[in-house]
Amino acid sequence: MKSGDAARLMGWDNTRLSRILRGTYRISGEEVRAFCEKLGVDDPEGVAEVARVADEPAGQGWWTAYKDRVGQNYLDFIELEAEAEMLQVQHPVIIPGLLQSPGYAREMITRAPTVVSPAQAETLAAIRLSRQAVLSKAVKIHALVPESALHAAFESGPALMRDQIRKLIDASQMPHIELQLIPLTTHPTYGAGGAITLLSHKHPWAKVASVDNPLGGTHTDDAEQVDLLEKEFKAIAGVALPVDESRGVLTRYLEGPRK
Repeated sequence: MKSGDAARLMGWDNTRLSRILRGTYRISGEEVRAFCEKLGVDDPEGVAEVARVADEPAGQGWWTAYKDRVGQNYLDFIELEAEAEMLQVQHPVIIPGLLQSPGYAREMITRAPTVVSPAQAETLAAIRLSRQAVLSKAVKIHALVPESALHAAFESGPALMRDQIRKLIDASQMPHIELQLIPLTTHPTYGAGGAITLLSHKHPWAKVASVDNPLGGTHTDDAEQVDLLEKEFKAIAGVALPVDESRGVLTRYLEGPRK
């Protein structure tokens, strides 16, 4: 149906419909249901979900308190992550943010090559740790963690990494978290493309893929790009250690070398 014809079904002009489609003009859940009915959409579950979101007040997430202190790309990612039903995360170098201990998170932020003020560092650390609220929800998480990250040495001493390994072991024992270690012997081409997060949401929302970068990440719901990154994630998972074996390796790292 042409946009003009679709707009007339609701008594709207083309400009209003264009703004609605771009997400710059809010409509109510009732209008969503009425519009879908006039268009002949036969998907009760999908219509109900879109109507539910349309009725949600804007700016209700905890992350909105940080809107003037971090970039919009990062805020968008946090919201996508918080609303996801399944998360697939992979980092080729460090422990993924959702699984970082407080000490490790602050070490990664304060010692990053990009210089930030103490206040900004504390803000970023608080956000990273707040994001971990998804760990206590019924969100399925599949995490690929590089074994090489367990060899990091910090000036503060080995206690920091021991605490981090304990957090990984605890996470691996949660029924909704699948944690695999990428062994040291893995060919470096696996993960060479950078950190990947795949976010799956309720029907009818499209799956989103995010590639990490210093500007807060690049996110896409383009089907071809998401499919490519899904294949990348699956390939890395295929060479990673099984869950039980990964937990065993983590335990050995925690216990340290036998005398």
